[in-house]
Amino acid sequence: MARRHDSGQPPEPAHALPSLGPRIKHARMVRGMTLKALADAARCSESLLSRVERGQAMPSLATLHRLAQSLGTNVAELAAAHAPPVSPVTRADQRPVLEFNSHRRSRQGVKLERVIVPMRGQLLQADVHVLEPGAESLEQIAHVGEEVGYVLEGQFELRLGQDVHLLQAGDSFYFASDTPHSYRNPGNTVTRVMWVNTPATF
Repeated sequence: MARRHDSGQPPEPAHALPSLGPRIKHARMVRGMTLKALADAARCSESLLSRVERGQAMPSLATLHRLAQSLGTNVAELAAAHAPPVSPVTRADQRPVLEFNSHRRSRQGVKLERVIVPMRGQLLQADVHVLEPGAESLEQIAHVGEEVGYVLEGQFELRLGQDVHLLQAGDSFYFASDTPHSYRNPGNTVTRVMWVNTPATF
C-alpha cells in the first residue's frame, strides 16, 4: 500500500529544490552587481559564477557561503520555498537535497538533506550532512550563530580553529559559529551527521 501524504499530492523527487542559480543571478542583479564584482567579493572565478547562475555547476559549500554573504543573504534564503509547507511533517521521500562536489576532482562529495524545508524567517535550520568516504569541506568558514550536531553513522572529523576532533557514531558536538570550522569524512564508509544551527545559514 502506498504511503499516504498529508498534502494529498504525490511527493516531489527528493532532489527537488528551487534552482539556486537563477536566484543568485536575480539577487546579484537586484544589487546592481556585475559578474566580476560578485566573483571578486566571493573569491571565485567569473567563469564558475556564470556556470552556477546557468545551473551548470554547483560551487563548494565554502564558495556558496561566500556568495550568499556577498549578496547580503544566506544559502537558506536563496533556497527557501516560495510558499509555506502544507504540513508540518516532511516525509523521507520528500526531503530536498543539496549536493556538492569535493574540491578534489573525484566523485566524492557532500549532500545536505533538508530535515526542515527552508522558509524565509526561520530561526532554526536542520540538515543531515551525508559525506561519501574522503569527502571534505576543508575551507574554514565563520559566521554568526550556534551549531549542534550528532553523528548518526560513520567517522567524522571536525576542525574548529586549530583543533581537530575525531567523532564516531553516537558522538555529538556544539560550537559557536564564529569559530572557523570545517570537516571531512576520514573513514571508508558513508558518514551521516544530523546538524542544527541558528540562525539559518545553509
